[in-house]
Amino acid sequence: MITGIIVALSEELSTLKTLPNGLWERGMRRGKFIFITDDIILMYSGAGAENARKAAEFLVSKGVTQLISWGCAAALSPDLKMGDLVLADSLLNSDGLEMPVNAAWHQHAKTILGSQVAIYKGALIASDKIISTAKEKQALHEKTGAIALDMESIAIAEIAQHYALPFLAIRAIADPASMDLPLAISKSLNEHGEVDIPKIIASLVFNPKEIPHLIQLAQYFQLAKNTLSNVAKQIPLLKTYENP
Repeated sequence: MITGIIVALSEELSTLKTLPNGLWERGMRRGKFIFITDDIILMYSGAGAENARKAAEFLVSKGVTQLISWGCAAALSPDLKMGDLVLADSLLNSDGLEMPVNAAWHQHAKTILGSQVAIYKGALIASDKIISTAKEKQALHEKTGAIALDMESIAIAEIAQHYALPFLAIRAIADPASMDLPLAISKSLNEHGEVDIPKIIASLVFNPKEIPHLIQLAQYFQLAKNTLSNVAKQIPLLKTYENP
C-alpha cells in the first residue's frame, strides 16, 4: 500500500514535521510532491477543489493506492470547538450527493488516532468558496447535517472513488460555527490557491478594526495545527488495515 497525503496550504504542511525526513518542508512548493518514506507520498496542492483534484490524479499516476485529505476545516456543528479532530465518515458535494469513506480504514484510523485525541465523526461538506459568516454555517448545517466544511476533500474523494481507492479526510477545526471570519480571510487566496499575505495586509489597512478578529482566528488556527501535529505521529500506523 502506498499512501498519498494531500495538503492544501503551506501553513498546514508544518503539522507533518514529525514524519520521517522532516527537512522536506523547506523545499516544498505548490504542486510539488515528495516521498516521505517508501510508502508515504506527500503533496502540497494549493487550496480549492481543482488543485486538490489535480494533486489526487497526479498521485494516482505515481502509484498511490490510498488517499488522505489532511488539514483544517470550518465547524458547521455548534458542538465542535477549535482544535477538535474530525474524521469524516462521509463526504457531501455542493449538490448534497453523499459519498462514504472506506469503512475498514475509517475504523482503523479512528482506533489509532483516537488514542491521542477525541475523534468526531460525521459528514464533511465541500464548498467552492470560503464560508465566512456564522449565519451561512448554521444554514448549511441545518440543511445538510454536515458537521464541518472544507474546499478540497470531496474532490480528492471523487478521484479515489473513480479509481476504486480507499480515502480518508482528517481535518482539525480552525474556526467555530459561531464565528464570522474577518473580511481579509475571504480575500486571502490568490489565483493559485495560496495565502497572499500582501492581500491580507491591504484589506486590514482599509479595515483596521478587523485586526483583533484576525489575531483571534490565528490563535484558533494554531490550536487546529497543534492537534494535527499531535496525531501526525500516528500516520505510519494508519497505512495497514484489513478490508473485510
